[in-house]
Amino acid sequence: MSSLQKHLLKKSLPPALPKAFLPSSSHGSHGGRKRHKKNYTPLPWSDFFDRSEDVRVDNNCFRVYLCGTSGPVLLLLHGGGHSALSWAVFTVAVRQLIDCQVAAVDIRGHGHTMTEDDDDLSAETLISDIGAVAMALYGEKTPPIVLMGHSMGGAIAVRAAAKGVVPALVGLAVIDVVEGTAMNALVSMQGFLRGRPTSFKSLEQTIEWSIRSGQLGNVQSARVSMPGQMKRVDTSEPVEIRGEPVEEFSGSADSTRDSTSTPHLRVDNIATETIKEEEEGEGQRTEGGHVHKEQSESGSTPSDLSSASIGSTLKEHKQKSDLSSSEYTWRIDLTKTQRYWAGWFEGLSSLFLTTAVPKILILAGVDRLDKELTIGQMQGKFQMQVLSGCGHAVHEDAPDKVAEIIAGFLVRHKFAQPKEGFQRPFPAC
Repeated sequence: MSSLQKHLLKKSLPPALPKAFLPSSSHGSHGGRKRHKKNYTPLPWSDFFDRSEDVRVDNNCFRVYLCGTSGPVLLLLHGGGHSALSWAVFTVAVRQLIDCQVAAVDIRGHGHTMTEDDDDLSAETLISDIGAVAMALYGEKTPPIVLMGHSMGGAIAVRAAAKGVVPALVGLAVIDVVEGTAMNALVSMQGFLRGRPTSFKSLEQTIEWSIRSGQLGNVQSARVSMPGQMKRVDTSEPVEIRGEPVEEFSGSADSTRDSTSTPHLRVDNIATETIKEEEEGEGQRTEGGHVHKEQSESGSTPSDLSSASIGSTLKEHKQKSDLSSSEYTWRIDLTKTQRYWAGWFEGLSSLFLTTAVPKILILAGVDRLDKELTIGQMQGKFQMQVLSGCGHAVHEDAPDKVAEIIAGFLVRHKFAQPKEGFQRPFPAC
């Protein structure tokens, strides 16, 4: 049984609410153990991206978060249930290393993307969406594009690359998705999804839950990405924490940018509950029955990886609340998408190996490789990097390390120019 399957089976049991959510929680020392505070206040996406655009394609509107104006484009596709904001911390990190642009897309049914049929998550529809968004954004003057995806987004990236729907495609990067292990894990997916809380009292609670339950290992990434997975229970509007207006961009042949902003829920005031104290040692992941802190080779935990090098560039916002009585739930009900799951992953390994562009596969564990990819990797058909100690959301748990790997991949193939001080990492295999 792979570690991914064990991870899903372990999480099929409903996770208990963190101690901080229960009444009569005292603060200060307990039993002589030192406690420390973590900040679960949401961060606005404008701390990480330059701007966002609502790209109109026919009667559909796709939210895209953008950064940069020169260099190749990293076209980023998130995993199922996540949003484009899962790439926020990675975006800041990679743009410190190389000259590149970033376009992170909210896939149909996720985040702030609104379509005529949000429930259609078939591989064919999602592939068509990505090609149409790329054409609408760049048209005939498309810069070189490196398509990059995580989990479901990685599967769609492979299929879109194989079908040739993305113009000027020069590279493909896939994070922690392999056909064999993904197909085997699908039997446990419904139990995992049913084990999650169905609603939360505040955005802080969603962020804290993601860390305490082990869904994410990086607090900074959770603070910006988790609100993108939520919607208001009372209005069903997606939650947005932003500081700048949203541009609207039509994908038609005679399209022009509309100076007016599409109305979305704007959360300028966030519930400021007391930040809970947690004991040292809480929030650690377990694998194989052994409890350990996720640390990099330098000894930093994933939550510290980004803050050490890019934390100084991100603004902290202190915000008061008029939403303390509001409740939040998941933006998308993934349990209703089961009929599409197999279609995302079937035949994926063969498509990945035969795609005629340079490829890189980043995994959280070497045991995720299936037979076909193992043979392909031994034959040198793609570059592979394993980041052990991370969870499934590798790019969120260790954004700095993923940024170094991707930057090295782009520089190695002469897709991008390194910035001053960049040290090219030696490819693992």
